[in-house]
Amino acid sequence: MSEQELAKLSYPDAPKIVSETIPGPKAQESLGESFEFESMARGGGRFPFVFSEGKGATVRDPDGNVMIDITAGVAVNSVGRCHPRVVETMKNQMETLMHASDISNVKRTELAKKISTIAPPGLRDNCVTYFTQDGSGAVETALKFCRKITGRTQVVAFHGAYHGVWMGGNSLTTGDQYRKGYGPFIPGVIHLPYPYCYRCCFGLEYPSCNLQCAKYVDYVLNTPYTGADDVGALIIEAQQGEGGYLPPPPGYLEIVKKACEKHGALYISDEVQAGAGRTGKMWCIEHTEVKPDMITWGKGMGGDVPMAGLTIRKDLAEQIVDHSQPNTWAGNAVASAACLTNIEILTENDRALINRAAELGRDIREMIREGSSDIRVIGDVRGRGLMIGIEMVEDRETRAPLGGDGVGQIVMGMLNRGMLMVPCGRFGNVFRFMPPLVLTRDYARKAVEILLEVARHV
Repeated sequence: MSEQELAKLSYPDAPKIVSETIPGPKAQESLGESFEFESMARGGGRFPFVFSEGKGATVRDPDGNVMIDITAGVAVNSVGRCHPRVVETMKNQMETLMHASDISNVKRTELAKKISTIAPPGLRDNCVTYFTQDGSGAVETALKFCRKITGRTQVVAFHGAYHGVWMGGNSLTTGDQYRKGYGPFIPGVIHLPYPYCYRCCFGLEYPSCNLQCAKYVDYVLNTPYTGADDVGALIIEAQQGEGGYLPPPPGYLEIVKKACEKHGALYISDEVQAGAGRTGKMWCIEHTEVKPDMITWGKGMGGDVPMAGLTIRKDLAEQIVDHSQPNTWAGNAVASAACLTNIEILTENDRALINRAAELGRDIREMIREGSSDIRVIGDVRGRGLMIGIEMVEDRETRAPLGGDGVGQIVMGMLNRGMLMVPCGRFGNVFRFMPPLVLTRDYARKAVEILLEVARHV
């Protein structure tokens, strides 16, 4: 699509601030009621913004303020909010069939067949899909299936991981706010270092490090007396999300996969946040030569509606007992239809929108790097496609993470200028540039300018 066609999918003239304060009076009233009647255990409950309407890469609050949306609903709105083709698909499907329980319906079967054709190498045309409503459900299912298939109970995950917050997935996730006070978790989970080249736990630098972090995974899995004697699966994000938007260095995942094969453990690629074209490939694992045994997916696949799943190699799926994992809402016909249209938009014209994400992402990273040469709080810019992390620091030499007050100033500074961007990372100091893939170049430039302007004054 041309830039002019993409522009029509979003509100024009963003950002546009019309209220004296952010949040404005109507948003403040809505937030007050939310605080009274909703649980604040949810992730963004106290974020000082209220969504009222959304279109493409822009959103509007109850007071009429229009924002450039760099969150995409935490990497969900891959083709933008309320894409007209997705909306039309859902309207048509709602007149035919919505809920069908766990029994087959035409749309879920059509979707499973489609996923088989677009799955990454190793799974493509050789897989089946188990549907869930969210990534957490997909991970829970993967853990259960791996135990049944391998007869083993241990699982390897990584520092900085986010694999959901139900009990199994939460056992793999490492964020303090998700774990403190909620244990004990499931036994048998082994956590190993994820490659974080900006803050290497081994004190080394790439490429002279010779991928010591990957070799350590092999050491733990395939050396006696490490305690990893019953590992059935290893689950890893092909680019880490909540842990700091960390792309592993070239060759890392290949070493990890070979270590799994040597040990006899299954390799699960978590694609919930990094999949659906976000990194410039349909699946982030496609940046490597690794052929996963399973992938978990969600978020951007459904676009505006809950849709997720576990896609697993056929020979492995044959070992799962029929009727052993019921899920009443999975494969909802409306969600399946929406997901099919979402995939169609992402993959049509030789995956033009996904390829554009790779190109636009490179340009955005370069714009930020060039524009931040004199901004002391921007320490590192990294990522692939439109999954970009900007790590904020107190000092570039020491790399001390920027504190909460500084991060908060940047969040509110951007919000007051009409831009939504939210932090992540182990120190809460990494801003995520993860817009809808339909973000125009004009809005991308405006977003970068706002980010740099605010950071320069912190």
